[in-house]
Amino acid sequence: MKIHVIGVPMDLGAGRRGVDMGPSAIRIAGVADRLRSLGHTVIDEGDVSTKGPELQKVHNEKLKYLPEVVRACTLLASKVEKVTSSGGIPLVLGGDHSIAMGTIAGVANYARSVNKNLGVLWIDAHGDFNTDKTSPSGNIHGMPLSASVGLGAVELTSIGGDFRKVDPKQVVLVAVRDLDEAEKKSIRQRGITIFTMEDIDKVGMSVVINRALRKLKGMDLLHVSLDLDAVDPELAPGVGTPVKGGLNYREAHLLMETLSGQGNMTSIEVVEVNPILDDRNRSAELAVELVTSAFGKRII
Repeated sequence: MKIHVIGVPMDLGAGRRGVDMGPSAIRIAGVADRLRSLGHTVIDEGDVSTKGPELQKVHNEKLKYLPEVVRACTLLASKVEKVTSSGGIPLVLGGDHSIAMGTIAGVANYARSVNKNLGVLWIDAHGDFNTDKTSPSGNIHGMPLSASVGLGAVELTSIGGDFRKVDPKQVVLVAVRDLDEAEKKSIRQRGITIFTMEDIDKVGMSVVINRALRKLKGMDLLHVSLDLDAVDPELAPGVGTPVKGGLNYREAHLLMETLSGQGNMTSIEVVEVNPILDDRNRSAELAVELVTSAFGKRII
């Protein structure tokens, strides 16, 4: 495969600082070399430039740092569309999860241009399904999935083009364990498939990921959005918004290995790695391990 690494060192969508260093931490952990060792071609496209919050003012408490988030995501969408159109696979490194609006917009634009459908596998402790009307914090990293299915502020839903980027019925959430009440209602109303940690506890990761992929089987393109806080903070302490009770080591790897075995992943992003909260970069190292599992690394 030809994998294009794109960094987005942005923490404007989050409530605490540090995830802007995530792309560097993942690079330092050796993601490019590990992927090359599997036989892939890796091209590092560098970073999308972003301004830090200390250089800006919050003009809307319900949509914090909105202009710069939109600008960065729009640039990212263009880069992702270009890579996907050339036959490459974008590997986007965040940064907070608001960057997913740019990644999904880029893939969605390519999908429209070739008349193909897009599915999204969202692996996250959270639903990220708030809008400016429901968010308790105004942090945009809690809104990217809702914006991608066409809900919320027009500035977000129109990133990369004024159209719905993905049908909510073509979205599957996995490893969720922390939802706001408004998110629960909205997810149910839109018919989104969701597998919580309770589901994984009951039937196991193998059953859950296979059910998730069966739901997405008819998709021509599959985007995978991996927030490292899906993993339990005992294993990944360096994340933007840790929540107890997440995926264990083998559950996380089985999920990514099963994805690789399906062979239809066309783009992936890894977000919310926060080196400030980490222990000797082990969260970034785990992120690299999971990425290599998604791209074909096996035990034997």
